[in-house]
Amino acid sequence: MLLNNGDNFSVTATKAKLPAGVTFKGSPENTRFIEYVQYLVNYGERSQGLSKKLETAKTGADTGAIRGEYKKLSDELKDYRKDYTKKYPGTLLTTIFNALKVPEVPEGQHLLPDGTVDSSFPYTYYKEHYWDGFDFQDDRLIHTPIYDGRLDEYFNKLMLPIPDSIEKEADILLEKARGTKDMFKYTLWWLTRFAESSKIMGMDVVFVYLVENYYMKGDAFWVSPDDLEKYIDRAQKIAPNVLGRIAPELKMPDINGKVHSLHEFDAKYTLLIFWSPECGHCLTEMPLVDSVYKAVLKKKGVRIFGVRTEGEVDKWKEVIKDKGLEDWLHVYDPERKTRFRSDYDIYSTPVLYLLDERKIIRGKRMDHTNILDVIEMLERKEKAKKEEKK
Repeated sequence: MLLNNGDNFSVTATKAKLPAGVTFKGSPENTRFIEYVQYLVNYGERSQGLSKKLETAKTGADTGAIRGEYKKLSDELKDYRKDYTKKYPGTLLTTIFNALKVPEVPEGQHLLPDGTVDSSFPYTYYKEHYWDGFDFQDDRLIHTPIYDGRLDEYFNKLMLPIPDSIEKEADILLEKARGTKDMFKYTLWWLTRFAESSKIMGMDVVFVYLVENYYMKGDAFWVSPDDLEKYIDRAQKIAPNVLGRIAPELKMPDINGKVHSLHEFDAKYTLLIFWSPECGHCLTEMPLVDSVYKAVLKKKGVRIFGVRTEGEVDKWKEVIKDKGLEDWLHVYDPERKTRFRSDYDIYSTPVLYLLDERKIIRGKRMDHTNILDVIEMLERKEKAKKEEKK
């Protein structure tokens, strides 16, 4: 059923004949919508028939002929929607049909300026034209399941999970929706939730960006002052330790009382680990990290700067000895002089950060399975930079 604000109509339904047994009085668009639903039922039956024929195809020629029928059927549906949008412009169903359009990549080979085949053309074309038919100024679309599905496909399947790229695309979509009420609100909410809940390392940068550039500038008009404060507080906790920023300094004593500086810790890569001898997950993860460290990471120039977050000192010393972690530098904050919890957003343990030799954060919230992957990725980037300079 299609609802436009202010519509006044009645519905009659015959249970035994659904969906064909629904009739509308006073709503021509819903009458046309039911006709479309009935067409889809018939379309589905014909599609299933072709599927059965494909299962029993015996030759390549048979298969090719059936695929040709599939294409004709698909073109028929496209023509149905195209004819409808021309005949009934501005209606809700027309807006829905336009929003459902997916880019049709031109056939044939496409060449780069040097004459070689552009193998990335299909992806690039599809991505660049993905939103062509979508009307970001029509608030009615967020009351359909279409927008959510398209956002999910675009950001999770078409976009590389690179913060700068995500921020750029977020700005583009929000600008398209600016001036609306519901579309802008939903877009900003979806993007914020996407960035905040992402399991991909570095996406918290996008969350901070959205809060600083939209919420803190008054664009989130629907958010209460209390909720706005929560967004800002969360962003401020994350901001000091996002990828690409210099890690906040830590000056802490070791087991013997000697004070060590994180920024003066000499290492090509520093694995900064916040852990507790009272944490069950830490007791499982720390030996695994140490195994990877001794097997490959140490050869890569990695040193470990371990910070005890809580727990008894004697227990801490005991775990270090029992788990064979003596090769790490172990420090703690017995007098609570540092702000390590807020600076590094430590609300659970263990938490692992990877720093380069300049103490710039290159990885965060990692585990023993992906430390080497991040280092090798950084090495590949560094190698590529050197080759570009030659």
